[in-house]
Amino acid sequence: MHSLIDVVFAAVLGTMILVIWLAVHERLDSFITSGKNVTSFWASLAFLLLFAYPTPELPTPSFEFHVAFNGVALGVVTGINRTFSEFHNEHVPKLFGPHLGTTMFLKRIMIGLPIIIAVKFVSKALAKGLLPLICNLMGIPIKSSSYIQPVKGVTVSAVKTQGVGQFSLSSRQAGYVQKIFLSTPEECYDVDTGIRLLQYAGLAWAVVELVPLVFQSMGL
Repeated sequence: MHSLIDVVFAAVLGTMILVIWLAVHERLDSFITSGKNVTSFWASLAFLLLFAYPTPELPTPSFEFHVAFNGVALGVVTGINRTFSEFHNEHVPKLFGPHLGTTMFLKRIMIGLPIIIAVKFVSKALAKGLLPLICNLMGIPIKSSSYIQPVKGVTVSAVKTQGVGQFSLSSRQAGYVQKIFLSTPEECYDVDTGIRLLQYAGLAWAVVELVPLVFQSMGL
């Protein structure tokens, strides 16, 4: 049960928060949803959300779903913000309407779906190649459970971990970035998280920007 002072204090605090919000909500909404700040804001938010997920007591795929959804949201927001006036406004022809019938819809499916799948695989391949190198240059030790296999001759050392099929890549000296985002020097960043984020961001971006551009160039 809450005492009277708890209720009064909560009401005063809530009123103060409401007053502050009413004073800034229009500017904040404009900053998030329009202008040049949209992409940078969502990219920063997507990055922070990777570290805001609670550690489960037992292994669960929910974090992988969280990362995939996070990447899709980043790709959709980025693509729509860049091409809203061309492909995503209220004047765009509606599905199965007079300008977008069943035949045109099937043509778009046959052309657009392979492009989306190809972009997903290309995004994954680029992320697999670039993220480990970037982490190595920044002095961040990494591990991977599925996406990356140990390669001999690289500038980092591959160390087998206790988990089956897992390995970690660690540099000799950890950098400042590791100290910021990793709680202990022995902790490694799971590079699979970044790869999964980028591949789903690329997939979603292709859906809302690349494929409509292809349709426009082909007269579809």
